[in-house]
Amino acid sequence: MRLWPSRRAGDASVAAAPSDSLLLLEERLRLSMQDLFLARGRQAQGYTLRWSGELLEPPARALGLLEARFKPYGYTPFLKRDKGTTWVQAIPLAIVSERSRPLINLVLFLLTLLSTIAAGCFVATGAVPFLTFNPLRSPGVLLEGLPFAVTLVAILGTHEFGHYFTARAYGASVSLPYFIPAPPPLFLFGTLGAVIRMRSPARDRNALFDIAVAGPLAGLVVAVPALWLGLTWSHLGQVPDGGGVTFGDSLLMHFMNYLIFGNVPPGMDVIVHPVALAGWVGLFVTALNLFPVGQLDGGRIAYALVGPAHRFVSIGTFFGLLALGAVAESLNWIVFAGLVFVLIGFRHAPPLDDLTPLSRERYAVGVFCLLLLILLIPPVPIALPGP
Repeated sequence: MRLWPSRRAGDASVAAAPSDSLLLLEERLRLSMQDLFLARGRQAQGYTLRWSGELLEPPARALGLLEARFKPYGYTPFLKRDKGTTWVQAIPLAIVSERSRPLINLVLFLLTLLSTIAAGCFVATGAVPFLTFNPLRSPGVLLEGLPFAVTLVAILGTHEFGHYFTARAYGASVSLPYFIPAPPPLFLFGTLGAVIRMRSPARDRNALFDIAVAGPLAGLVVAVPALWLGLTWSHLGQVPDGGGVTFGDSLLMHFMNYLIFGNVPPGMDVIVHPVALAGWVGLFVTALNLFPVGQLDGGRIAYALVGPAHRFVSIGTFFGLLALGAVAESLNWIVFAGLVFVLIGFRHAPPLDDLTPLSRERYAVGVFCLLLLILLIPPVPIALPGP
């Protein structure tokens, strides 16, 4: 998962008459691009300026030249099309590289490793460090949590570094991953995932797509083999009286279970090895990120595919989550829909060049990601035992 710049770079409207200094700045910016863009109209809102007209050069070339010409004035250009009209928008947004603080990333990583080890102990033995046993007196018990912790952290780390290295390849300013520890048993898996900070907008839709899709696909390279290996170490067992915590099967999970165990007899279930559970968590996190809403990975992919119509896709996804929760009678999806509404939202900041179309190959990969989402969604992710 990523935290991306969320400041809106569009939808400026005509405002009150700008000051003389802003008028002078607008004239200088307009003159600096007259060989690249034929301006026919202008608008201003605060210190944001934009011009309607016609590009005289291909978008990618025009953007590179405009960046160099606008930078001395502290402005960043955005190219977009709105209702058939081409716009150049200048925003006082400097693309800067913040000083990295790898010590913070390292500390959060180590804390997450410890919290996932504690979660692994709980998964493997039912014991929780400092609650049911003292790890200082019985450090060997902590070893029981390593298989789960190492597998899960490897999946999350591979996911985030997929974003990180792809963003760096495109010259974007990006932070190292921030892992988020979450102590068990309050948080069953010992972590709330990991994020990176994108400090600059994506260059165009192709770059946006590549950065967004790199994380889920990289994470699956680790998650799927880990799940398969963990399932081979799992076994069939009797469902206990009163049931227990059940982790729902997605289509992919169901298929892998069938390949290894065949048809599971009534009253029996797969008792998963901690490595298999970590793989399940990896698939579930990937599924959550692939939902085409807001600034999730799937939301980024959706914007690259459909542009500003992304907002309608996001709203549709929100209501789809509510419907899924109602049909499957799963509170999990209702809660996730609430988190989407409150924390993520439906908007998305455009790339610098919103005119260059997405390549055909990337459209095909985008359809594949939609199929992945269908394969990875468990109708009822986590079910607690009944009263």
